[in-house]
Amino acid sequence: MQSLPNQFHTLIIGSSGAIGQAFDEQLQQDPRCGSITRIGRNERISLDLTYPESIAQAAKAATEFGPFHFILVCTGVLHLETINPEKKLGDINAEQMHTIFQINTFGPALILKHFHGLLSKERAIFALISAKVGSIADNRLGGWYSYRASKAALNMLIKTSAIEIARLRPNAACVALHPGTVKSRLSQPFGGEQKGQEPEVAATHMLASLDGVTAGPQAVFLSYDGTILPW
Repeated sequence: MQSLPNQFHTLIIGSSGAIGQAFDEQLQQDPRCGSITRIGRNERISLDLTYPESIAQAAKAATEFGPFHFILVCTGVLHLETINPEKKLGDINAEQMHTIFQINTFGPALILKHFHGLLSKERAIFALISAKVGSIADNRLGGWYSYRASKAALNMLIKTSAIEIARLRPNAACVALHPGTVKSRLSQPFGGEQKGQEPEVAATHMLASLDGVTAGPQAVFLSYDGTILPW
């Protein structure tokens, strides 16, 4: 990460997932990375996206390791044991939709709320994992109602937050980050094991793309390969 200050401080939220672990491993190999603070299920600091209090507590606990030049939010859900992406309108279920939004939208909104103040006033990047299917302009296939809508809403939160964050941290960039199809538990039921990238490959591509983002009040919807996606 050449664009960040030497010995930059990183915070990874969702460090126990496939993408979070891959980011962690790649950044450990970067001699310019000074420290990595991890928030995950098995870490000293943990949070639960379904419990707002835990997000506030995690931010308070992370304060002693900041400020951070690089905050990565590697959380999200596409399916659970009892929830699958909807193929048609008739599949929509209010309770299941709420669960997807809680993890993909409401939780990350509170992460933005509680963690944006931990960004360094130097060059900084606040990136949250989104998804290309959250693009309203790019939706040509339909389906996956809850997942698409939750990621579209997340993108709006990131875009709106960037305007406010720029007033306090003018050197910060806010990014909605599409990782592509990655071999992980999330993508496994949908052919991810066959057509997906290895997590470490995806992380390498994403880090290279993030290195080129510009600070300012306009958030970026960025693909792992550096392509700018339509909102």
